[in-house]
Amino acid sequence: MQNAILLHNLHWKKKYFKIPIKRDLLDKLLMFQDTKEIQIITGIRRSGKSSLLKLYINELIKTEDPKSILFINFDDPNFSEIYQNPEKIYTIVETAEKLTQTKVKYLFLDEIQSVSAWEKYIKSVYDAELFKKICITGSNSELLLSDYSKLLSGRYIVSKLYPLSLKEVMQYYKLTDNLSILENKPHVLNILEGCLKYGCFPEIVLKSNRQIKHELLANYYDSILIKDCVLNKNLREYKTFKELAFYVFNNLAALFSYNSISKATAINDVSVKEYINAMQDAFMIYEITQFSFKIKTQLRSKRKLYTIDNGLITATSLNFSENKGKLFENMVFSEIIKSGYEEVFLFNDTKECDFIVKKGNNYAAIQASYEINAVNRERELSALLFVKKKLKIDQLFIVTLSQEEELKEGVEIIPVYELRKRLVS
Repeated sequence: MQNAILLHNLHWKKKYFKIPIKRDLLDKLLMFQDTKEIQIITGIRRSGKSSLLKLYINELIKTEDPKSILFINFDDPNFSEIYQNPEKIYTIVETAEKLTQTKVKYLFLDEIQSVSAWEKYIKSVYDAELFKKICITGSNSELLLSDYSKLLSGRYIVSKLYPLSLKEVMQYYKLTDNLSILENKPHVLNILEGCLKYGCFPEIVLKSNRQIKHELLANYYDSILIKDCVLNKNLREYKTFKELAFYVFNNLAALFSYNSISKATAINDVSVKEYINAMQDAFMIYEITQFSFKIKTQLRSKRKLYTIDNGLITATSLNFSENKGKLFENMVFSEIIKSGYEEVFLFNDTKECDFIVKKGNNYAAIQASYEINAVNRERELSALLFVKKKLKIDQLFIVTLSQEEELKEGVEIIPVYELRKRLVS
């Protein structure tokens, strides 16, 4: 355990962690640095939660004693004896303090969901004010749904971390303004095409070899299925679950019902719903329903599934990965989610609109089209104008890979990397 602790805490020697991509969420964490609330970061595995904590530590050691900061990643098997004994986290802290002869003021616990009943420990040390700040991460949306988690009510601030947004990818490549983007258009298009096929997991963006990207993505996919779905949910039929997951990832962005998937896969509809919920809880997929001001209509409508990262599609698909239209639609969806719009709907009436998004009292209608040409221009435009008339929505976007143009009645064609900025504003 001592060796593992030392390995995780290289900053004790005032060595900065080498994290090449800055995350936008870091600013929010730093804003709450001096508050007593526990900071909880959730998100899909491999989205960069560990790196985000290390970026946080890099900032802290500029003004704080590095030895007063303890970082532990519970994915490390050296800590497996603690998984069923959360009280032994005290032992880790005591061991660290003996090694450094310094009291721990900042406690960072990564992938905390590995430890059963971890909330008991966190509540006890929070109430005793043993640490100035506690920051934890987890890879499952059920992190705070257990009976124990009620103990922490009102004591924490939750933030969600996703794979990189296109804004963060462009920042990494120093493409931060319109001039640099225009001057490097071929490079920008190459970056976007890479994100379209391989997604935006941080390690994937940093790799240039396509075979390595593909193998890493296959590993991510399997790891999430096993650790965050099968083991976390105690799913007994792994083979059946994997078959369902494969079907889902090859049919994203298509209208479905649980009954239709059940018939297509010969898996009973109860299991279908259980398996889809497991993937949702692991942040792999998202389900959207028909937009309606009536809740009953939403619940009874057919749905669509999307994934948070295109790389997971490439890891699992035989031919979907070559369908740029579907890949692009999913890419636009993921950018919407990363922009903070968690209320996302489809619109399927006389005309179809890919996404209706809502944040507070603000609405926007979005068509996703890899490119606009003479064949599809009128179709995409007429769909948005129909939505504008029927739903009284004024923010109307046709999102493309790189085109930009103003059309009639407030409809705008914008490149996908502009979507986040336009929605936030």
